[in-house]
Amino acid sequence: MANGRALLIVDVQPTFCEGGELPVPGGNAVAERIASFLGEHRDEYAPVGTSQDWHPDPGSHFATEPDFVDSWPPHGVVGTPNAEVHPAVRDALGSNGADVTVKKGLHEAAYSAFDGTDESGRALAEVLASHAIRSVDVCGIAESHCVRASALDALGLGLEVRLLSDLTVPVTPEGGAEARAAIAAAGGILV
Repeated sequence: MANGRALLIVDVQPTFCEGGELPVPGGNAVAERIASFLGEHRDEYAPVGTSQDWHPDPGSHFATEPDFVDSWPPHGVVGTPNAEVHPAVRDALGSNGADVTVKKGLHEAAYSAFDGTDESGRALAEVLASHAIRSVDVCGIAESHCVRASALDALGLGLEVRLLSDLTVPVTPEGGAEARAAIAAAGGILV
């Protein structure tokens, strides 16, 4: 098992895939690639973590006429199948699931996985520290939004960050390029 390296799977949920409420083109394909990656590499990480956009009542984050900057159509709604971890990733994680699961955005917008907490209310940074994590590999949906925010927050905490760019997908190619540039400029490694 890996020493000090975590895998962070950001917001790989049906709500952000084709057929979901806020689909990112290529979302389902990324979920399948992450599932394959887990099958080959899970034992290289301790822990494997997932984040979920988890909205029971996110206030102004939802709008009937969203601006797609600060407000969005309803997505990640608690109690719906589309808010759960994507079935391909869930199956690849197996019956025990992820080692760490954080949920974010309960009552406000939350882009970074580091805005989330686990079931006992611990912040992701605290959970990673309890595992003596020094390095994080980040993947998920969407590279241009929540993956970017999560990677930048991890870098801000002094963690080594590798963006697994083939295991993420942006809302737009331009947004993905901007995210990769920002992560690299902050000291992240693009893999």
